[in-house]
Amino acid sequence: MLNLKPMFLATCAAITLISGTSYAGACDVNVEATATMAFNVKEIKVPKKCKEITLKLTNTGTMPKAIMGHNVVISKTADMEAVNKNGLTAGLANNYVKKNDTKVIGHTAVIGGGESTTAKIKLTNLKTSESYSFFCSFPGHSAIMKGVFKLI
Repeated sequence: MLNLKPMFLATCAAITLISGTSYAGACDVNVEATATMAFNVKEIKVPKKCKEITLKLTNTGTMPKAIMGHNVVISKTADMEAVNKNGLTAGLANNYVKKNDTKVIGHTAVIGGGESTTAKIKLTNLKTSESYSFFCSFPGHSAIMKGVFKLI
Protein backbone atom coordinates (compact mmCIF):
# COMPACT_ATOMS: atom_id res chain seq x y z
CA MET A 1 0.00 0.00 0.00
CA LEU A 2 1.28 3.45 -0.93
CA ASN A 3 1.95 5.75 2.04
CA LEU A 4 1.15 9.32 0.96
CA LYS A 5 1.62 10.91 4.39
CA PRO A 6 5.31 11.92 3.88
CA MET A 7 4.46 13.42 0.50
CA PHE A 8 1.45 15.25 2.01
CA LEU A 9 3.56 16.70 4.85
CA ALA A 10 6.27 17.78 2.42
CA THR A 11 3.63 19.47 0.28
CA CYS A 12 2.22 21.29 3.33
CA ALA A 13 5.72 22.46 4.25
CA ALA A 14 6.21 23.79 0.72
CA ILE A 15 2.84 25.57 0.83
CA THR A 16 3.81 27.15 4.16
CA LEU A 17 7.00 28.57 2.67
CA ILE A 18 5.27 29.84 -0.44
CA SER A 19 2.13 31.36 1.03
CA GLY A 20 3.23 32.55 4.47
CA THR A 21 0.55 30.37 6.05
CA SER A 22 1.19 27.71 8.66
CA TYR A 23 -0.81 24.55 8.02
CA ALA A 24 -0.78 22.38 11.13
CA GLY A 25 -0.05 18.74 10.46
CA ALA A 26 -1.32 16.34 13.12
CA CYS A 27 -2.22 19.31 15.36
CA ASP A 28 1.39 20.52 15.55
CA VAL A 29 2.28 24.12 14.76
CA ASN A 30 5.79 25.48 14.21
CA VAL A 31 6.45 29.22 14.25
CA GLU A 32 9.73 31.11 13.94
CA ALA A 33 10.36 34.59 15.30
CA THR A 34 13.27 36.77 14.20
CA ALA A 35 15.41 39.60 15.54
CA THR A 36 13.68 41.86 13.00
CA MET A 37 10.41 41.48 14.92
CA ALA A 38 8.67 39.19 12.47
CA PHE A 39 7.04 35.78 12.45
CA ASN A 40 7.69 33.48 9.50
CA VAL A 41 3.92 33.05 9.05
CA LYS A 42 1.00 35.46 8.86
CA GLU A 43 -1.68 32.83 9.32
CA ILE A 44 -1.97 29.61 11.32
CA LYS A 45 -4.65 27.17 10.17
CA VAL A 46 -5.56 24.27 12.43
CA PRO A 47 -8.08 21.52 11.61
CA LYS A 48 -11.19 21.94 13.76
CA LYS A 49 -10.84 18.28 14.77
CA CYS A 50 -7.81 19.27 16.89
CA LYS A 51 -8.84 19.58 20.52
CA GLU A 52 -5.29 20.62 21.42
CA ILE A 53 -2.24 21.82 19.52
CA THR A 54 1.43 21.57 20.25
CA LEU A 55 2.88 24.98 19.43
CA LYS A 56 6.64 25.16 18.94
CA LEU A 57 8.26 28.58 18.82
CA THR A 58 11.84 29.08 17.68
CA ASN A 59 13.62 32.44 18.01
CA THR A 60 16.12 32.66 15.14
CA GLY A 61 17.64 35.87 16.45
CA THR A 62 20.69 36.23 18.67
CA MET A 63 19.68 38.71 21.38
CA PRO A 64 18.71 37.68 24.93
CA LYS A 65 15.05 37.53 25.88
CA ALA A 66 15.22 40.63 28.09
CA ILE A 67 16.19 42.71 25.04
CA MET A 68 14.48 41.03 22.06
CA GLY A 69 12.40 38.19 23.46
CA HIS A 70 9.47 36.68 21.63
CA ASN A 71 6.47 34.56 22.51
CA VAL A 72 3.23 33.52 20.86
CA VAL A 73 -0.09 34.37 22.48
CA ILE A 74 -3.46 33.29 21.07
CA SER A 75 -6.66 35.16 21.88
CA LYS A 76 -9.85 36.35 20.26
CA THR A 77 -8.94 39.21 17.94
CA ALA A 78 -11.24 41.51 19.92
CA ASP A 79 -9.32 40.70 23.14
CA MET A 80 -5.81 41.26 21.78
CA GLU A 81 -5.43 44.85 23.03
CA ALA A 82 -6.61 43.95 26.55
CA VAL A 83 -4.32 40.91 26.69
CA ASN A 84 -1.35 43.09 25.69
CA LYS A 85 -2.21 45.74 28.27
CA ASN A 86 -2.52 43.11 31.00
CA GLY A 87 0.73 41.50 29.84
CA LEU A 88 2.71 44.70 30.30
CA THR A 89 1.94 44.74 34.01
CA ALA A 90 2.67 40.99 34.28
CA GLY A 91 6.27 41.54 33.13
CA LEU A 92 8.95 39.28 31.70
CA ALA A 93 8.91 36.94 34.72
CA ASN A 94 5.34 36.02 33.68
CA ASN A 95 6.08 35.96 29.91
CA TYR A 96 4.15 39.23 29.47
CA VAL A 97 0.91 37.34 30.06
CA LYS A 98 -1.28 38.06 33.08
CA LYS A 99 -1.74 34.96 35.22
CA ASN A 100 -5.17 33.35 34.81
CA ASP A 101 -6.20 35.85 32.12
CA THR A 102 -9.40 34.29 30.76
CA LYS A 103 -8.93 36.20 27.49
CA VAL A 104 -5.78 34.19 26.73
CA ILE A 105 -6.46 30.92 24.90
CA GLY A 106 -2.84 29.85 25.23
CA HIS A 107 0.74 31.07 25.02
CA THR A 108 4.37 30.06 24.93
CA ALA A 109 7.14 31.29 27.17
CA VAL A 110 9.18 34.32 26.11
CA ILE A 111 12.45 33.08 24.62
CA GLY A 112 15.68 34.71 23.52
CA GLY A 113 17.75 34.25 20.38
CA GLY A 114 18.69 30.69 19.52
CA GLU A 115 16.08 29.23 21.87
CA SER A 116 12.96 27.14 21.31
CA THR A 117 9.95 26.41 23.48
CA THR A 118 6.85 24.27 23.17
CA ALA A 119 3.38 24.75 24.64
CA LYS A 120 0.26 22.58 24.61
CA ILE A 121 -2.80 24.73 23.92
CA LYS A 122 -6.36 23.48 24.34
CA LEU A 123 -8.79 24.49 21.61
CA THR A 124 -11.96 22.85 22.93
CA ASN A 125 -13.87 26.13 23.41
CA LEU A 126 -12.94 27.72 20.08
CA LYS A 127 -15.56 28.27 17.38
CA THR A 128 -15.03 28.43 13.62
CA SER A 129 -17.30 31.48 13.51
CA GLU A 130 -15.07 33.50 15.88
CA SER A 131 -12.07 35.64 14.88
CA TYR A 132 -8.76 34.71 16.58
CA SER A 133 -5.25 36.14 16.42
CA PHE A 134 -1.75 35.15 17.44
CA PHE A 135 0.84 37.73 18.43
CA CYS A 136 3.98 38.44 20.41
CA SER A 137 3.17 40.15 23.72
CA PHE A 138 6.73 41.40 24.35
CA PRO A 139 6.31 45.19 24.82
CA GLY A 140 5.81 46.93 21.48
CA HIS A 141 6.02 43.80 19.35
CA SER A 142 2.34 43.05 18.74
CA ALA A 143 1.96 46.07 16.44
CA ILE A 144 3.78 44.11 13.72
CA MET A 145 4.26 40.60 15.13
CA LYS A 146 0.75 39.27 14.67
CA GLY A 147 -1.33 37.08 12.44
CA VAL A 148 -4.60 35.23 12.02
CA PHE A 149 -5.33 31.98 13.86
CA LYS A 150 -8.05 29.92 12.14
CA LEU A 151 -9.89 26.68 12.72
CA ILE A 152 -10.58 25.04 9.37
